[in-house]
Amino acid sequence: MVDIGGGGLLDVGCYAVSLSRLIFESEPVRVFAAMELDPQFKTDRLATGILEFDKGIATFTCATQLFDFQRVNIMGDLGQVELKIPFNPPVDKPTHLSLDNTSGKREFELDICDQFTLQGDHFSKAILEHIPTSTPLKDAVNNMVVIDALFQSAHEGCWISGLT
Repeated sequence: MVDIGGGGLLDVGCYAVSLSRLIFESEPVRVFAAMELDPQFKTDRLATGILEFDKGIATFTCATQLFDFQRVNIMGDLGQVELKIPFNPPVDKPTHLSLDNTSGKREFELDICDQFTLQGDHFSKAILEHIPTSTPLKDAVNNMVVIDALFQSAHEGCWISGLT
């Protein structure tokens, strides 16, 4: 949207796009987005995206100027999963995951961790030991293709197809 970069989609929305692609194990067939721009910075302060895959649909909303809240809800025919604070969990308290299916609802407390430290350690190990990272560079490129299409959709006000 703007040449200076930034905004909700590039900040936290990129994780929602990446997770959607991971869950569906494919690239979206088409995308649609709506955005509200900050009047001063001209970056998206609120973005909503719809990603249509061959196997289903993923939706997300992200913002830079709203109450701090993160949830991932994965809903399917047999149940649902909810993950609290998935993208930047606090480094001093655990987060929670709930699973609700025909067997009932179960709650799990996830161990405290610093995801950024784990990511840095993994990357450093890959460099030092000359091994590939668990997420190849192509994945980041594919994520940006989807993000660019979402920006295009918001600008043009229409669905964007042919991402692959």
